[in-house]
Amino acid sequence: MRCLFLFLILIATAGKAQEKKAYQIFDSKGKKVSFGKMLKFMLQQDVVLFGEYHNNPIIHWLQLELTKELGVERKLILGAEMFETDNQQQLTQFLNGEIDDKTFAKQARLWNNYKTDYAPLVNYAKANKLQFVATNIPRPFASLVNKGGFEALDTLSALQKSWIAPLPIAYDAELPGYKNMIKMMGDHATPNMPKAQASKDATMAYFILKNYVPGSLFIHYNGTYHSDNYEGILWYLKKANTGLRYATIATVSQKDLTKLSDEHKGKADFIICVDEDMTTTY
Repeated sequence: MRCLFLFLILIATAGKAQEKKAYQIFDSKGKKVSFGKMLKFMLQQDVVLFGEYHNNPIIHWLQLELTKELGVERKLILGAEMFETDNQQQLTQFLNGEIDDKTFAKQARLWNNYKTDYAPLVNYAKANKLQFVATNIPRPFASLVNKGGFEALDTLSALQKSWIAPLPIAYDAELPGYKNMIKMMGDHATPNMPKAQASKDATMAYFILKNYVPGSLFIHYNGTYHSDNYEGILWYLKKANTGLRYATIATVSQKDLTKLSDEHKGKADFIICVDEDMTTTY
């Protein structure tokens, strides 16, 4: 009997050791939660910022699955950092069936991983006749800020200024996220680098609110750094409109998925922790 008992323990232990998870969702305090609990929370929001790792297939799959589940009960509007505001016309034309995939790819500045990582979201919007908003500042304009500060945006034409957040752009250099950028860049850092980041954050926030429709749920996909620690895009959203319900999702990676590291706690309302060995799309 004792031998049988030990044998059953060994089998149970072996089964547990073989169980591998690709991701684990935690709340802001580091408590494990289910996808269903995160979904229920997001259904009560007006704007959701889904922070991603751009090359992580698990996160892109979860973005699509969460979007589809939210779409069952809420009227959705989608938006993304991966599309720049001056390409809104091409994006809308594709959604409306006015141009095909090849023409869209030729005319819009699509990211290299568009087909694998973002096309599923765009195609979902197209199939369900949803609005998809290009929210990011055109790259050349962010580059102008990186070289010459916010003042460089004053040189833009009236049409070009319609593609960015209204000037002057508010900026708080003391926000931890912007200060950390300087630290991370080391000797390569300049005071304008976080300003360029802020020009993206401000523009994304502006176009989220510009296209938000009362009663709808706006889901925005962006690099996790743009909304981590309730800063970046969210800082500008709250500065412009405190009357909406905002929620954030952050992405992190760890070797151990059983417990969220202290450094990641508080980054967002929900933190998706992905196995650090997960393969990437580029």
